[in-house]
Amino acid sequence: MAHLGADRRYQWSGYLLGFALGGFFDGILLHQILQWHHLLSTINTDDIRFQVAADGYFHALMYGVAAIGLWLLWASRSASGQASGRLLLAFILIGFGAWHAVDAVLSHWLLGIHRVRMDRGNPLFWDLLWLGLFGVAPLIVGLVMRGPRDGGSSGLRSSGAARSIAALLVTGAGALALWPPQGSEFTTVLFAPGTSPARIFGAIASVDARLVWTDPSGELVVIRMAEGRSGLKLFGQGAILVTGAGLPAGCLNYLRV
Repeated sequence: MAHLGADRRYQWSGYLLGFALGGFFDGILLHQILQWHHLLSTINTDDIRFQVAADGYFHALMYGVAAIGLWLLWASRSASGQASGRLLLAFILIGFGAWHAVDAVLSHWLLGIHRVRMDRGNPLFWDLLWLGLFGVAPLIVGLVMRGPRDGGSSGLRSSGAARSIAALLVTGAGALALWPPQGSEFTTVLFAPGTSPARIFGAIASVDARLVWTDPSGELVVIRMAEGRSGLKLFGQGAILVTGAGLPAGCLNYLRV
């Protein structure tokens, strides 16, 4: 994208940041908090390890998109004389709506890897409702805001503030994906395939934790951590995901077992 002028970089920064925010919104709300579906809900449906890993890669992709958007926003600083906060918000809304449109058409209907509500007998209704609320509506609002406006000098011209707000929105959404749910006394840990039971129990003991639950493989466990202890040490002993540790992208933070 090096050939893009400052104005074009400003425009595409909004599109990409909005697209990433749409992905974070979908992943945090539908995958983690509500747990209506996972990215690959119709594939390997009984393998929670597979589902969590797929969601992790999805969030990692959204981080990549957001990083490119933030870089373009920084690179477009020479356009600050012409750029407006109103336009940036319009571009973000268009990108946000575009994410939900792409997700509906590609993921829901063409590939069929998930639907908005996997537990309902009328998934098309929920697909269309979600697309209308979070896809079509933001797209329309963004396109209207992007259009010409009388009295352009009265528009928001604080492009520096607009950049700061956009950056905070995206980094805040990413941080929410990493942040552990408050008030939880349990930690969920996923160990790498093939980790021996002896090593798993040794890892649990090393952080003064108590085993609460384990799946049949013994590699997905729920533990109660001792007060003041951190689960980061578990990564050095075979763990690949730990609740609240932020790797990758907090996908275990809201896992129900």
